[in-house]
Amino acid sequence: MATKTNALLTIFSLLFIAIFIGLSIREITGGAGTGTLWSFESFYNTNEPFSFIVAGAALLCFSFLGFDSATTFAEETVQPEKNIPRAVYIIMFTGGILFIAVSYFAHNVWPSYDTFTNADAAASEIITFVGGKTFVTFFLAVYGLTAFGSAMSSQASASRVLYAMGRDGQLPKKFFGALHKKYNTPVNNILLISGFSLLALVLSLTLVASFINFGAFLAFTCVNLSVISYYFIKNKQRSFKGAVLYLIIPLIGSILDIWLLVNLDIHSKVLGGIWFTLGFVYLLFLTKGLRKSPPEMNLSGEHI
Repeated sequence: MATKTNALLTIFSLLFIAIFIGLSIREITGGAGTGTLWSFESFYNTNEPFSFIVAGAALLCFSFLGFDSATTFAEETVQPEKNIPRAVYIIMFTGGILFIAVSYFAHNVWPSYDTFTNADAAASEIITFVGGKTFVTFFLAVYGLTAFGSAMSSQASASRVLYAMGRDGQLPKKFFGALHKKYNTPVNNILLISGFSLLALVLSLTLVASFINFGAFLAFTCVNLSVISYYFIKNKQRSFKGAVLYLIIPLIGSILDIWLLVNLDIHSKVLGGIWFTLGFVYLLFLTKGLRKSPPEMNLSGEHI
């Protein structure tokens, strides 16, 4: 059901993007905005300090998180060892191309970011400019549907992570490792995440995005360092190809993640620090003060 629903929502989203780009091209070629379809300023503006780009990237990474969520469905996928990596790459490249395309044409239509009436509603102003009130109505409808689809995907993927951790003893198994008798889904985790999601009623998107980015940057830093530790150091894959794949690339990834992490606002760092501390305290409890190894996830496939 989730797959069919998301497929339908994706079709509507792609249709909207295609119409938006078409209307933007019409306005730009008619003399609006930059007046040209080829502008390097959409990627780098020499009139603004580079720190603006870094700060923006640190926040906007929130929009790109989720490309790896496909991995949480490995146990429900046919030939996961082949199809899951393919899915991750398809999501990453497709999402990246779409983000770049929409941002590029939006900037060329309205290059002066300081002239918006309300910066938080910049998208609505641009869409009104290129398509009028009717197109804005279409945008709001698609926006609402895609927000629903995004929430549904997030619940589905995150609940599988909690289930795997519960099943393998990293979280209380009775609650987190339980499956619905009829649907065979981790219903407890889905309901728990739904409850936490209601915090959106009282928290700002900027605060939530920054908090999530703290965890993402920290996690991705650890993933990159783990690649170096496991492949380059432990398994000694130190050929030219091994050095590129298992040292240089993950090292660059680690540096970029740490750089973006440092450039998050103070609220993100404080909340993230509290979150990290709570996790470390739970680790101490789980390992009896680091006197025993923590439970490890079962990767043998025997439970599938």
